[in-house]
Amino acid sequence: MNFLKAEWRKLAIINYEIDPYTLLPYLPKGTELDFYNGKCYVSLVGFMFLNTKLLGLPIPFHRDFEEVNLRFYVKKKENGIWKRGVVFIKEIVPKPALSLVANSIYKENYHTMPMKNQIHEKDGELLIRYSWKDKSWHSIQIMAENTAKSMEENSEFEFITEHYFGFTKKENTTSEYEVCHPKWDCYTVKEHHLEIDFEKIYGNDFECLNHQQPISVMLAEGSEIRVKTKKYIS
Repeated sequence: MNFLKAEWRKLAIINYEIDPYTLLPYLPKGTELDFYNGKCYVSLVGFMFLNTKLLGLPIPFHRDFEEVNLRFYVKKKENGIWKRGVVFIKEIVPKPALSLVANSIYKENYHTMPMKNQIHEKDGELLIRYSWKDKSWHSIQIMAENTAKSMEENSEFEFITEHYFGFTKKENTTSEYEVCHPKWDCYTVKEHHLEIDFEKIYGNDFECLNHQQPISVMLAEGSEIRVKTKKYIS
């Protein structure tokens, strides 16, 4: 059953390498960390949620909005097949009702903050900026070429974007839900700029990211997506 239908568009993805031991307290039971070329990744992702429908129905004033999340990558073997998914540290959205639904039904860690976006196309360039406010404004900004191209097989971009499950840890219980979408096209990133205090937004465990340069920066076009109803797996 489809719990949610929407479009995820213009995904700005900032990737960092992180010590795997930092993530172990957040790891849902039954899953294990997923690595790319021996490296453990955590990603800051900002994007637009568009044309959102919950159980097939549009929700007034909650169809189009920004989201910013911090996530890492896991996998779980089921019947001899690996399911590859993500675990969210925190997801930020601009409206309280969105946080209420996500936290109540999916037991995710959603927080409500003022947010804004800027998406601007000019002279073959694409400017994307997502901002959110705690006590001060934080932001992700990417400048890219305004021509999307297909992802390369076995690439870092494929690893980051081809995780089709969400796993949630709640005390000793793990739940899973599937996110369905086609392969995404990507843009060539020319430059990026971050204004963020990871410790203030995500806690002491992620203060280390304040002192690191991203291992990579990506911009994905996105697509229509479907989020299926969750199930408990342990």
